[in-house]
Amino acid sequence: MNASQNVVLIGMPGAGKSTVGVLLAKALSREFVDTDLLIQAREGRRLQALLEERGPAAFRALEERYLLELRPTGTVIATGGSAVYSARAMAHLKTGGVLVYLELPLAHVRRRLGDAGQRGIVRAPGQTLGQLATERRPLYERYADRTIHTLGLDHEQVVAAVLAALDPQA
Repeated sequence: MNASQNVVLIGMPGAGKSTVGVLLAKALSREFVDTDLLIQAREGRRLQALLEERGPAAFRALEERYLLELRPTGTVIATGGSAVYSARAMAHLKTGGVLVYLELPLAHVRRRLGDAGQRGIVRAPGQTLGQLATERRPLYERYADRTIHTLGLDHEQVVAAVLAALDPQA
């Protein structure tokens, strides 16, 4: 991996993308962008409020727009869990980076999320977290250049696993 390539983290909400992203950026001496925080800052609203006001389809369009506007180099990017719904955004992110899927089994996602209803998770009305995971898993797998199975790993171990996966000499 060269210094100008981005490292783009994808995965379910609660998989650790934001936390691992900060630690990974520190380990690589790179900038960090959390696209959920970027959207909130630019829109002046929490993700949950945006979802409630605009609905899932409009939120996905908004997310796609912000992802397509990203032009960083040598940056660690944590995407929102729903970023994979946009083939255009994924292709854009792949052109300048390596996509790393942080895979975590559903039971552990549930445990980490707690009250998922207030987390700004893009899903259809009445859709369960299990149904959402089943729907998204093939998308994460399709777009991932590398997959890190995070079960049983703490954040530092996940960072070490990502670094090893990015190093062609490993």
